[in-house]
Amino acid sequence: MSNIVVITGASSGFGALTARALADTGNTVYAGMRETTGRNASQVQAAADYAAERGVDLRAIEMDVNSQASVDAAITAIEAEHGRIDVLIHNAGHMVVGPAEAFTPEQLAELYNVNVLSTQRVNRAALPGMRHRGEGLVLWVSSSSVKGGTPPYLAPYFAAKAGMDSLAVSYAAELARWGVETSIVVPGSFTSGTNHFAHSGHPADTAVEADYETKYAGLMEQVGEKLAALAPDGADASMVSDEIARIVALPVGQRPYRVHIDPVDDGSEEVSEIADRVRREFLARVDLADLLTV
Repeated sequence: MSNIVVITGASSGFGALTARALADTGNTVYAGMRETTGRNASQVQAAADYAAERGVDLRAIEMDVNSQASVDAAITAIEAEHGRIDVLIHNAGHMVVGPAEAFTPEQLAELYNVNVLSTQRVNRAALPGMRHRGEGLVLWVSSSSVKGGTPPYLAPYFAAKAGMDSLAVSYAAELARWGVETSIVVPGSFTSGTNHFAHSGHPADTAVEADYETKYAGLMEQVGEKLAALAPDGADASMVSDEIARIVALPVGQRPYRVHIDPVDDGSEEVSEIADRVRREFLARVDLADLLTV
């Protein structure tokens, strides 16, 4: 039996690639995206064309993760048709670039809303069904910036992804006794196959941004060029979608807690190994080792 999969932020980048990879392996995939009759209408058509050409079950669905009403409507419609959601993938996110001081507090709140609060809206809609059935997989698309190398001018995005990753860690333990698995996929920096940098936001305080440019002129271009140079040949964003498809296909109980896909190797995996070991050991010390597995 194929899985019923819901993925957020699936109009482009990791999301679109993952939706297609999962559909190709026989799953029924709902690619969540907003403005399906507006700016993303072409992406809806692209998903429909892909499904028709490949003979797979890939469906775009209206889902604005910044709106609880939109999320609730999408999840309700999917559960009404299939009676369940087997796999929930938190992929929606947004990147901004620029000196941290130049972003207003409101901009940071907006970024946190997209990258962190969105997962809570979707969880509150989808988890009750998973918990009551006693099965399911919640897969979180994190970032190597959470524990790895962190170049400057990406602070708001890095902080938001760290918040999301921390939430995922807590959810993993709280869902274990319900039979719901957690996997955290940690992509590194990919300069090919995704559009994070191309679609990134910028500071509202342009005066402060200009002031920083006197000391840090061309910094983001330098970082981008160096990251591209560090990446080995063939390092493409499809590596992430392929890994997600592999995890989803694994039997219940064999899905990994955390996996890194980081061609640049910014150190995140090494640090995560320590952090995850400490988590395991601490839960064992407080007699909660059963929360480590489903």
